[in-house]
Amino acid sequence: MPKILIIEDEEAVRENILDLLEAEDFETIGAANGRIGLHLAISEVPDLILCDMMMPQLDGYGVLTALRQEPSTATIPFIFLTAKSAKSDFRQGMNMGADDYITKPFTRAELLSAIINRLEKHATLKKYLSAQTVINKLSPKMQILEISLHRAIKQHNFEEFEIYYQPIVDIGSGKIVAAESLLRWQSQDIGLIYPTEFIPLAESTGLIVPLGKWVLKSVCQQIKIWRNFGISPLIIAVNLSVIEFSQPGFIEKVVKFINSNGLEPHYLEIELTESMIMQDVNSAIATMNKLQALGIKIAIDDFGTGYSSLIYLKNLPINTLKIDRYFIHNVATDPQKSAITKALIQMAHNLNLDVVAEGVETEAELDFLRQHNCNSMQGFLFSRPLPGAEFEKFLLTNKCLYV
Repeated sequence: MPKILIIEDEEAVRENILDLLEAEDFETIGAANGRIGLHLAISEVPDLILCDMMMPQLDGYGVLTALRQEPSTATIPFIFLTAKSAKSDFRQGMNMGADDYITKPFTRAELLSAIINRLEKHATLKKYLSAQTVINKLSPKMQILEISLHRAIKQHNFEEFEIYYQPIVDIGSGKIVAAESLLRWQSQDIGLIYPTEFIPLAESTGLIVPLGKWVLKSVCQQIKIWRNFGISPLIIAVNLSVIEFSQPGFIEKVVKFINSNGLEPHYLEIELTESMIMQDVNSAIATMNKLQALGIKIAIDDFGTGYSSLIYLKNLPINTLKIDRYFIHNVATDPQKSAITKALIQMAHNLNLDVVAEGVETEAELDFLRQHNCNSMQGFLFSRPLPGAEFEKFLLTNKCLYV
């Protein structure tokens, strides 16, 4: 049964909520103030937290801030209980990462409805996490990885991580027009750990939230550094997981990093996978519309490998379609891949989308893409992913693809 933590300094209110939820077969924990509640949240890791907004010493805002900074509690659904009715108070809480709020006095039906809705939404997110990660987590290797990942984020303050950049090249001009940012982890304990290992682990533990925030912040800072250095602005793409994309306050976080670095929004591109969008199409489209309204670009990554989204494609607010490397490998000699890739390029152009071919490794593949008017390419034929300093040299020397 779901475990719910109630943080409420008024004893009568707290006891009433505990009795009500226990009658509905929820497992409950009560905390008389914010500090006790914060300790119980970290030690018990409940499935949902109900927290009074106004409390002495540590109020609800302080509790929420601390929880969202702690990897083990960063993704726990959080509902404010408040007697305040000003919209500014609600907006402040939502911007900080709250999932919902209930205004006192509330009815039993209002409370249960808010709790059930939040638990169902959180369960939907969790069920899409890799089942293989859950299995692997039981192994000694994954246990060591999880400990090291916690330490790298919390104790070493992301110092073990580095962002690489893989150039994206305009096929017509041969010039670098964008780059995809890719995370690398050199663990002090284990050594080099591949993203295919640590990214699913970060998602299953909630560590992807602080990790993704660090990546987004670092990329925005890097764009500013290159611009100040006199390098022509480039579009830099950042990959997102479904948990990050669905995190309350995500839009506000993006806006904060853009504004604090004085960036023009259209130089940041958010990459979403096709399967990730299809998990909750309506919600995804709503968030994508907000991003586009701000001027931020959106790309669908790995297109063609996930759910069948062709029926939705015309309704998706995107700028770029990235064709997965599976279709590009041997595209010039494989009739089926050739037909699919040509159709994808034509379809995207009919929808006024840019097309990027991923994983281009041979001249034959590039010639095919050029022949069929693909806009851009990325892959080992031009460059592997590079540390920031090496990618900067490419930009300063105006390295180009032979046209």
